[in-house]
Formats: sequence, C-alpha cells, structure tokens
Amino acid sequence: MPLTSRRVFVKGLRVEAAIGIYDHEHGRTQPLIIDAIFDLDLHDIHGLKDTLNYELVGRIAREFIDRGHIKLVETLAEDMARTLIALPHIRRVEVSVIKPEALSDADQAGVCVVFET
Repeated sequence: MPLTSRRVFVKGLRVEAAIGIYDHEHGRTQPLIIDAIFDLDLHDIHGLKDTLNYELVGRIAREFIDRGHIKLVETLAEDMARTLIALPHIRRVEVSVIKPEALSDADQAGVCVVFET
C-alpha cells in the first residue's frame, strides 16, 4: 500500500510573549500556546535532514517573540507560518496561536493560519 500523507505536529508549545494592542498589555508578558501541523513531501526519510525537526518550531517562535512587543496574535502566526513553509520538505503548514488570557469568559481565543506551497 502506498504512503498517501505524512503529517508532523507540535501541540501545546507554551511561550511567554509581550503581545497585545491594549494599554494594559504593554510592559508585561502573557502566555501563548502554539500548535503547528505540517504536511510533508512523500519522499523517503532516512534521517533528521529528511524531515522536520520539532525543535525548530519553538526556536522560530522564540525568535519572533524576542524581537519585541507584538501587537496581534495574527502577526505572530503568519510570520511563523511563512518561515516554516519555506523549510525543506514542507507542503502545508497550519499554525495556531492561542492567547488563554484574552477573554475572561472563554477557555481560549486565538487564530489559525494555513499556508500551502
């Protein structure tokens, strides 16, 4: 039977970020939860160079966060997705950024973006 899809994912990556558009969100960090799902090419995998290293997701997220205050979760999600889709072997990437403290009466609020090659 032939391989028809290959999906790699990182779920529940927890980071702290200076993020938000409101005055009370400036000068402090807030928790974010990041999920990333990747569809990979269907080539043979013989080692790490042939697939996605999970650690890259956290490293890329922290690089954007370390640049300074981010106004919108959409910006972080789109910047991460654009960077991740450019990596070798990636056909599609879906990045979700959840801001758990955004709404006091909701479990979660956030954004999900999808990029395809």
